[in-house]
Amino acid sequence: MAPRTAVTLGIVIAAFLAWLSLFQVGETDLAIRTGFGRIVHAAYAPGLHAKWPWDVVHRFDRRIMTHTFPGESFLTSENKALLVEFYVKWRVTDPARYYTSTHADEEEAAQRLGDIVKDDIKGAVARHTLQEVVGADSALFTGDLAPRAASTLQEMGVELVDVRIQRVDLPDEVSAAVYQRMEESFRAQAQRLRAEGAAEAERIAAEAGRKRTELLADAQRDAQTLRGEGEKEAGRIYNEAYSKNPEFYAFYRSLQAYRNALGKDGDVLVVTPDGEFFKYLQSPGRH
Repeated sequence: MAPRTAVTLGIVIAAFLAWLSLFQVGETDLAIRTGFGRIVHAAYAPGLHAKWPWDVVHRFDRRIMTHTFPGESFLTSENKALLVEFYVKWRVTDPARYYTSTHADEEEAAQRLGDIVKDDIKGAVARHTLQEVVGADSALFTGDLAPRAASTLQEMGVELVDVRIQRVDLPDEVSAAVYQRMEESFRAQAQRLRAEGAAEAERIAAEAGRKRTELLADAQRDAQTLRGEGEKEAGRIYNEAYSKNPEFYAFYRSLQAYRNALGKDGDVLVVTPDGEFFKYLQSPGRH
């Protein structure tokens, strides 16, 4: 082999060994190094690191991860079934434990984490009624779940960051029963409001009728009073006026009587010629 070829081959082999012996850990990664299936080192800071060529490096995301669990069934204190959708936020804190307990399978870790949290949610739901669970604030309802599950998760090398209930639904048969009860309740409330409205309408109508009667009676009384006072005042004025000239008053009254009694078609008037009625017709000049 030529010296030049040997040097080139040596450089290539050295570069290959260097490539096998160096690895980089990113800012968002956690890493462990294993040799022949055994963990050799697990505390790597971000940057470039060396290893034996036969060692294997396993990287894990150090950022917070989220996993959702839809449609999990739980029973309330009334033995009413609920479908609860919740999510968990978690992150890897101990890569060595995480690798040993989950074989670096994120889906397996999330599933085990969900099973642990479900037990706590099941206990929390079982201590509340259906109305309390549906009406509770999710943050308040699940706020005490993380501390209880945290100690269990330490052996997995995982930190439980947060647990939240996203949605609470009722099974179809329970929903139908609840909606039916709601409909019956609203129907009864509507009937009660209609009855109260009808009673109030009758009361208002009766009150209006009573006030109308009182107003008409007061108005009629006032009108009669005013009419009587007016007739009294008119009589006084007539008496005062007629007392100044009684003869003229007698003449005026006779003219009114003649106008009302004479000149009507079909009327027959029988009187004596010398009666008082023709006083001013017989001898007007003498009066």
